[in-house]
Amino acid sequence: MNPPAATRLGDLTDAAAARWGDREALVFRERRYTFREIATEVDRVARGLIRAGVRPGEKVAIWLVNCPEWIFAMFALAKIGAVHVPINTRFRTVDLAQVLERSNTSTLITHDVSGPVDYLAMVRELAELDGAGGARRVRSRRLPDLERVIVASDREHSGAWSWPELLEAARSVDAAAVTARAAAVRPTDTVFIMYTSGTTGFPKGVMRDHLLLAHLADRYRRLQSSERDVFVNYLPLFHIFGYIEGPLGSMLAGYRQILMDTFDPHEVLDLIEREGATHIDGFDTHLKLLVDAQEARPRNLSTLRTGVFAAGAASATPLVYRARKVLAPLRHLTAYGMTEVGATISLSFLDSTEEQACEASGAPCEGFEVRVIDPDTGRDEPCGTPGEVVVRTRYLMQGYYRDPESTTRAVDSEGWFHTGDAGILRPDGHLRFVGRYKDMIKVGGENVDPTEVESYLSTYPGLSQAAVVSYPDARLGEVGVAFVQVASGACVDPDDVIAFCRGRIASFKIPRHVFVVDELPMTSSGKVQKARLRDAALERLG
Repeated sequence: MNPPAATRLGDLTDAAAARWGDREALVFRERRYTFREIATEVDRVARGLIRAGVRPGEKVAIWLVNCPEWIFAMFALAKIGAVHVPINTRFRTVDLAQVLERSNTSTLITHDVSGPVDYLAMVRELAELDGAGGARRVRSRRLPDLERVIVASDREHSGAWSWPELLEAARSVDAAAVTARAAAVRPTDTVFIMYTSGTTGFPKGVMRDHLLLAHLADRYRRLQSSERDVFVNYLPLFHIFGYIEGPLGSMLAGYRQILMDTFDPHEVLDLIEREGATHIDGFDTHLKLLVDAQEARPRNLSTLRTGVFAAGAASATPLVYRARKVLAPLRHLTAYGMTEVGATISLSFLDSTEEQACEASGAPCEGFEVRVIDPDTGRDEPCGTPGEVVVRTRYLMQGYYRDPESTTRAVDSEGWFHTGDAGILRPDGHLRFVGRYKDMIKVGGENVDPTEVESYLSTYPGLSQAAVVSYPDARLGEVGVAFVQVASGACVDPDDVIAFCRGRIASFKIPRHVFVVDELPMTSSGKVQKARLRDAALERLG
């Protein structure tokens, strides 16, 4: 694949339409779009957003499950110089409020209801939507920057824009207005802010510019992606993995994207067979469920060519070897990466050996320097010795939004980004991810920062202190377990603590078990000894 000619995200849909025109680009349930039709929809949404009042540089949050409107909005916002802020759809009111507040979001694009979740009801807990006299006003003491809500629905809701109203409003905006806005966008402008869990506190907003596109060219070269490929995308678009491989990859490489709103392993396998899919991605959680589903009811997977899986950790090795047999002819690439440093730090090749694909995490990508250091001394560790993975690249994030202190802690004076992850550099040049120096918990591919959950648990009446640690889970890899200390005279029911979390924080953040303890084990400096708590969880739960 040739490097992308487009240097800005907002240019991609027009460039793809010019190159691939009436080829099918996107399938979502019964809806199908060509590259030309996507470009047309993106332009309509861009004009509608201008008419709604979205200005250059404004933050526009997208809180949608996977759907075509998500993709139209992301490219339209990039085109008119606004900054989109993807929000995890498993977030609830507490999480949502923090993202909107911290990102200075002016516009929220969301559902009214999707499946069993009433998104608009949660929005109304945080803000008043005033439709008096036909106006669309948003009033919120906590969210003073929030000016408008757009609902991706045919239904009308007082005080908010419906999707048909947005598209109808586009008629009053001349195409020249979009052209002028697009021309003013610079490749170095911030295009999105993606919230991802860090070392402490609530997830931090990673600012990325349009230069991310240049980094992705190496990824699609290694995958040998082309217009002949068909990618089944069940990864959420609010995560960098699904974001780059789905909409960006389709527009850059020309392949057809089969978009799913949720992951269902049986439906994925059915789609591979029915649509002739060549490419799937995911974490070991996805891989295990796909393998189990294929063994339970075999499908014809003869078109399946490749994909990217975040493998390499020792716990995933047996599964990956098994997947290469059960999902044959799939020959996956293994990868390691994160949003802060261009999504993919290392990636294997199609001609990598089976051992490299199953027991490592890929070779450094083009434009990346990767070292493994002793985190205490900063000295390089020899090959085969674990240490902290640090990375230097021209594709480094612009920084954490409104958080210069965290940015300074993550990036040293020589430009090295400290991942907080443990890894090994092998003699063959491949990196292997070992684990996390941080206390981060990885629940089915979702990063959970224990301190964020602990902060929320501390608001439960009668709790004086809480500590959350990881516990191994066969299906999700890890889950959270909470140890809580009760205030004098209080009585706390563990089941009530779990119920307190439901509907208020994302489901994957909710501790699977809660244990009431007399006191938490502490170090002499006053820090909770989480290693002892992890051992205690294993002792109690087996």
